Amino acid sequence: MKTLLNIIWLLFAGLWLALAYALAGVLLLLPIITIPFAIASFRIGGYALWPFGRTVVDRPTAGAGSVVGNVIWVLLAGWWLALGHVVTSIPLFVSIIGIPLGWANLKLIPVSLLPLGKEVVPSDAVRPVYHHG
Repeated sequence: MKTLLNIIWLLFAGLWLALAYALAGVLLLLPIITIPFAIASFRIGGYALWPFGRTVVDRPTAGAGSVVGNVIWVLLAGWWLALGHVVTSIPLFVSIIGIPLGWANLKLIPVSLLPLGKEVVPSDAVRPVYHHG
């Protein structure tokens, strides 16, 4: 099922989103100081290309630098990549079968805004946390 969803996603949203992330990554390679942002853009672009079966988790070793970097990221690229997710979700919501993909697209907005300090992992690698009362 993941493969089918990823193929449909690729055709209707994933390719365009991945191209936007690639463009952002290439532009962020130009000034040397923003190379870490370019790497994050390429990483999240790969996730936006083929998201089903994977998830984003906090990287436990991320420190204060990722918080500062995310603020800079939002100003440089995050806001327009998040806008790209909103724009590509609209036609998905218009079609009945695209509604789940539209929701999946909107779920990518937080990582498009704050990608530093995150990593993409297979969904089955994440174990649920149970709280005992």
